[in-house]
Amino acid sequence: MKLNDLLENNAVTSVGDTEITSVTDDTRKVVEGSLFFCVKGGSFDGHTAAAEMLEKGAAAVVCEHDLGLGERQILTDNSRFLYGKVCSAWFGHPERRMTLIGVTGTNGKTTTTNLIKHILMSAGHKTGLVGTIQNEIGDEVLHTENTTPMTYDFMALLKKMADAGCEYVVMEVSSFGLVQNRIGSSWFRTAVFTNLTQDHLDYHKDMEDYYQAKKMLFDICDMALINTDDDYGRRLYSEVNCEKKSFSVKENADCYADGIEIKSTGCRFCLHADDKDYEITSRIPGMFNVSNLTAAISVCLRENIPAEKIISAIAEYNGVKGRCEVIPTGRDFTVICDYAHTPDAIENILRSVKEYTDNRLICLFGCGGNRDAAKRPKMAAAAAKYADRLVITSDNPRNEEPEAIISDILKGIENDKIPYDVVTDRKEAIFHALKIAEKGDIIVLAGKGHEDYQVLAGMKHIHFDEREVVAEGMKLLD
Repeated sequence: MKLNDLLENNAVTSVGDTEITSVTDDTRKVVEGSLFFCVKGGSFDGHTAAAEMLEKGAAAVVCEHDLGLGERQILTDNSRFLYGKVCSAWFGHPERRMTLIGVTGTNGKTTTTNLIKHILMSAGHKTGLVGTIQNEIGDEVLHTENTTPMTYDFMALLKKMADAGCEYVVMEVSSFGLVQNRIGSSWFRTAVFTNLTQDHLDYHKDMEDYYQAKKMLFDICDMALINTDDDYGRRLYSEVNCEKKSFSVKENADCYADGIEIKSTGCRFCLHADDKDYEITSRIPGMFNVSNLTAAISVCLRENIPAEKIISAIAEYNGVKGRCEVIPTGRDFTVICDYAHTPDAIENILRSVKEYTDNRLICLFGCGGNRDAAKRPKMAAAAAKYADRLVITSDNPRNEEPEAIISDILKGIENDKIPYDVVTDRKEAIFHALKIAEKGDIIVLAGKGHEDYQVLAGMKHIHFDEREVVAEGMKLLD
């Protein structure tokens, strides 16, 4: 493509007729005729390699300040932002060929996006999914590394979805993806806000910075659907300028649930939306899932999906792997696997499970290494609110000492009388939880969810699937 065609008047250059063979912000991928973007990252600044990239064959470089490289440098205020725009153009703007629905927030994104996709697919609309667990094109499953893929990869994925005939794309939109402009020129028909609780403060300097990152999504959408049960949601609702609707499971809103009944086998409630009432039955339990269901139904009603198809699709939906997932044991106690890895998420899952626990609620959890250390004691305090016993262990320690992470966790229950056990090795910790389980107990394995690996020192990934570990542990009990 011609350089001018890629820039689409978003930057000025005197060599606009130059033929571009590829676009990249990765020095390793520069070839003859590449357009190289100088992006400043956490450990490397692409500006330092600009001259070298021209020598390597790049047709031009995009930079944020004058590097003295003459007409082959293109100046811009924000290289990341322009890179997103150019990647969109490079793939022929696939984001314009489909209806995009985005979901952001700390918790609930995965379940909400999967629910929306399931409803749309059940109604006959081929739909793409961009998410934490995996990406999907209709029924085809694709592996993913990031919640929001990197810019070039994201646009390549959207093109693949559009070419495959997808009408919709439902995606989890992370704060990283928004701040780093990974989503290019994407515009969302509906943007959903689930909630905001402490997470990723190793990246964002504070909660205000985290909130402002999430808020960016609501500058690029037609309508905002916002959870006003959440403090940040109420603030967001007062600040957004686009069309907006509220949803709630606690009080009246534009879309709200009441008459809520929750059991271990699922939930029932009445949804009120657009002056109509809908009786909803779902196989996924938990008050937090009632909120996720309310959001998903509201989105699909806006897309004019017939109510009877929405209700039918939800009734047959079994849930997302690693989200309040029951792991079969064949015993008189229950094991639930959940991705909860923030204080709010662990409190939500335990509060919900507590409602249908016949005996004790045992919570096993750890905290990730090289991540926000401030949330570690808060995780323990949150777990202690509803659990009857804790098993404290590891969860992706990465390059930190697991014992040091556990020491941070224990500070959150120094003044609490809740009984707890420390078993550093997560596999042994699960065996221990199974061993101490009694009739009617529920064990919640929190933190790993869908993940089938552990990240150890040196960033080494080892296979670790809690479903397999539980199965192995059950054999040891025989």
